Amino acid sequence: MLYRWLRPVLWRLDAEAAHHLAVAALKLLAVLPPIGWLLRRTFFQAAFDKRLAYELFGKRVLNPIGLAAGFDKNGEAIGGLQTLGFGFVEVGTVTPLGQPGNPKPRIFRLPKDEALINRLGFNNGGAAALRERLSRGHAGLVGVNIGKNKDTPADEAGSDYARVFSEVADVADYVVVNISSPNTPGLRRLQATEALRPLLARLLALRAESAVPALPLLIKVAPDLSDEDFDDVLTLALDLGMDGLVLTNTTIAREELATPRTELAEAGQGGLSGPPLRQRSLALLRRAAQRARGRMVLISVGGVADVDDVWQRLEAGADAIQLYTSLVYRGPGLPAALSAGLLARLGAAGYESLPEYLAHRAARPSADAERISFRPRPAAS
Repeated sequence: MLYRWLRPVLWRLDAEAAHHLAVAALKLLAVLPPIGWLLRRTFFQAAFDKRLAYELFGKRVLNPIGLAAGFDKNGEAIGGLQTLGFGFVEVGTVTPLGQPGNPKPRIFRLPKDEALINRLGFNNGGAAALRERLSRGHAGLVGVNIGKNKDTPADEAGSDYARVFSEVADVADYVVVNISSPNTPGLRRLQATEALRPLLARLLALRAESAVPALPLLIKVAPDLSDEDFDDVLTLALDLGMDGLVLTNTTIAREELATPRTELAEAGQGGLSGPPLRQRSLALLRRAAQRARGRMVLISVGGVADVDDVWQRLEAGADAIQLYTSLVYRGPGLPAALSAGLLARLGAAGYESLPEYLAHRAARPSADAERISFRPRPAAS
């Protein structure tokens, strides 16, 4: 509720300046434990309800609501984000060398669509700096999203990914191979299976020789792939034994937006995120779940803004959910609000906890993944 009053003040700032201010506040929150404890007990308590805790990648997480990569590129605000009640945090995208990214301005709000357009271009401090920060230790599940430097040719990208992976592997809980940002030249060409196969094979071989041979390795794909191309990526991922997919990145599409064309023209090129991405992200999740459910972890991201979205993604086969843009529009209380809503949905469907629901979902035929299930509670004895 407080955010409704605070947001107009923040939005007087340029979108990127407001973002940096939010990260700074979260960093401060992490070093003030009494305030964090008070906020958790007062405002964010639902996110810490034990009925939502479950295992993801073999590690206990608070709830299935995670923060997508792109918000905390350098892993600076993990503690503060966990205080808000995120079940897990994905940092990055990180590249071998630090780079400034694309020229500013490069983040644009589309309030009529509750969406953002960004063309940041993997601005980050580099893999060594992230490794040093994560090596100090962190609580909870933290994934690292990896990419290539802007000036590295696409045909040499494998060396960049291998370098970043080697740098962060022993300080990450999982690693996501980002081949789908629209803001780095040539990156999306890596989604073609003839380019993707050797890249992933190289990373898998590197992992096998590392000190963390069981480290989960995932791929983040674009929503703009055709169904046929997506199926090719999915088949390759299954054939190689990848551990999961993150579905999806931002889109270059601009269809059916409420934002006037003049405002879109001012924003220019970049990746669109938020509710306009909802249906395509959900469609690819369902497509993946039909073949991959139970064989790899499916993390759904794109247009998640309310508990209806969370429940729909779980019913469609997601093992976890991520968000970013809706945090900008709905504020820091969103993870707790979604957790409270999810608890209510679980109860209404006859489940005592999220693990109970997930176990029952796993027993359903894949064709039923979209059907909302209901199991009455046993009568009291």
